[in-house]
Amino acid sequence: MAVTGWLESLRTAEKTALLQDGRRKVHYLFPDGKEMAEEYDEKSGELLVRKWRVKSALGALGQWQIEVGEPALPGAGSLGPEFIKENNANEPSLSWICLVQPIFMRKDTKMNFQWRIRNLPYPKDVYSVCVNHKERCIVVRTTNKKYYKKFSIPDLDRHQLPLDESSLSFAHANCTLIISYQKPKEILVAEAELQKELKKVKTAHSSDGDCKTQ
Repeated sequence: MAVTGWLESLRTAEKTALLQDGRRKVHYLFPDGKEMAEEYDEKSGELLVRKWRVKSALGALGQWQIEVGEPALPGAGSLGPEFIKENNANEPSLSWICLVQPIFMRKDTKMNFQWRIRNLPYPKDVYSVCVNHKERCIVVRTTNKKYYKKFSIPDLDRHQLPLDESSLSFAHANCTLIISYQKPKEILVAEAELQKELKKVKTAHSSDGDCKTQ
């Protein structure tokens, strides 16, 4: 069974854990050299970050690729007036439009996979969010052709579970499109089993120095 296979790979991976700043940080090293790092809220157990890193053909470590959590910002600093302009006359419902690019991120809840796309100022009825079963992805588009994006749900791919259109919903508020996909029961069971497994990993505290290996 696919779920068991993925859980088994997590169980057999070399794991280290560290408690720091209210987060439990877990690092996985798989036999093929891939690395996965996760961060959980210490109190709620909510997954805050998941990222991956692989080695190149020459053995050099690549950049971390974020699957869950805030994307890395290209630069620091506040937005100046050059990033905002007054809206034109044919869109009277919007008085201002931000010129910054939309920011896509995943931020799950206990019961849902969830994605947020910031800097999308259009009203809710402009958006279409649906499942593409052939490509195993979710498709977001706008009727005004201003935004289009496809993205997969890696958790479902790893567990070899189908996408279900009825599990998908979305909302829009404060220039942010919020897309939710209800986690299937197989995922909830797998996540609960993983938390039991992680409790077995010895966890160091930030004051202890390096984290310990299972």
